[in-house]
Amino acid sequence: MDKTAKFHHSVSFWVLTVTLTFLFGILLDSFSGFQRECRALQEDVLRLHILANSDSEEDQAVKLLVRDELLSRTGELFHRAASRDGAEALAEARLTEVERIAEEVLREQGFDYPVRAEVTELFFDTRVYDGFTMPAGRYHALQITLGEGAGRNWWCVLYPPLCVGAASEMEEELSSFTAGERAVLESEPEYEIRFFLVEAAGRIGEWLASLGTGKAE
Repeated sequence: MDKTAKFHHSVSFWVLTVTLTFLFGILLDSFSGFQRECRALQEDVLRLHILANSDSEEDQAVKLLVRDELLSRTGELFHRAASRDGAEALAEARLTEVERIAEEVLREQGFDYPVRAEVTELFFDTRVYDGFTMPAGRYHALQITLGEGAGRNWWCVLYPPLCVGAASEMEEELSSFTAGERAVLESEPEYEIRFFLVEAAGRIGEWLASLGTGKAE
């Protein structure tokens, strides 16, 4: 290869390197911004998480009856909250009532297993619910465990109250999020590799945290 060819080859290599570095920087910046919005969203919502006793048809059916009764009798409560902290305090103050409502439904349907309600923090996978997407990560949640809690779960967002309501009401509640959070909520995860990356990063973080507490399998 003569000197001219070597020179052109060297220039092409450095142009390609600079271009790829520039593009990588843009992608990294975009992902970092998306990840920040996901974290902000996680801090702003309180989720409802109901664990069924098992995956049997009966246990799954009664789980939904418990859900309906809870939302019917306590759903409006979270419209009063002005923040996630406020909604969490309301949930904490009514754990006994939540357990009692769930137990009433179970007893009426002939089930005698126990109910446990708690406000906790959980890792959730990416999930789509009624037209909006919740990215993976750790969220504050009102968790209700029916019996063994070994069955498929059901979830929604208690605050802002997105569990129930007409489309117009849903739109009003979504307007309480920032523009960045709203962009995350209204994304379609099947077309967004960033959701996969956020979930992968979250799972790695959960695994590393489990190593520190000795809970890794």
